[in-house]
Amino acid sequence: MMLSSTRTSLISAMKRSNLGGVVALHRRSFSESLLSQMGPPLLRCLYQGIVNDPAGIALVCEKCNRILGFVAGTSESRGFYVRLLASRWPRFALASVVPVLRNPGIVPRLLDAFRKTTEEPEEEGCGLLMSLAVEPNAQSNGIGAALVHGFLAECQEQGLSSVHLTTDHFGNDRTNRFYLNLGFTLAHVTTTPQGRGLNDYRIEIG
Repeated sequence: MMLSSTRTSLISAMKRSNLGGVVALHRRSFSESLLSQMGPPLLRCLYQGIVNDPAGIALVCEKCNRILGFVAGTSESRGFYVRLLASRWPRFALASVVPVLRNPGIVPRLLDAFRKTTEEPEEEGCGLLMSLAVEPNAQSNGIGAALVHGFLAECQEQGLSSVHLTTDHFGNDRTNRFYLNLGFTLAHVTTTPQGRGLNDYRIEIG
């Protein structure tokens, strides 16, 4: 896929000053997700943690100080959340208090999500694309593809041979087509304890 040089020139490493726009776009794009329900403070901790982590990869598409899109992930998914919590646990704990008090039923989902990340099998040379979002009025302009290609290039530069990601299986046709069109292949489909179907995609880059 050919990408406009204008789009790619708008893409840069995520900075602390971008976090407010990134968090707001995340919440608009994934309003029903667990992380969005936990609120802006926790999301800010997450993305700041990715930016600070030596294995973190985070890019934004920015124009006139406005975040049009972002992509974030890690070149070393094994132990990422453990490292994140170890380095920023007071902030995560503080950010979690109000959401948990408002909705105690969210605790099992949090524990299940943490268990899943800590049990992720070791796979050398495989990066993880954790989140990708583009403003609705900027979609279909190649920004999402440019962000993904930028992420893959960063992973390749770090010596990785593949990248994987998960996205919803049901009611998510546009996103699934997007990744297939970029060259990702469907590795397998899993179902969470809550009955949510997830597609696991993979792309070879080495």
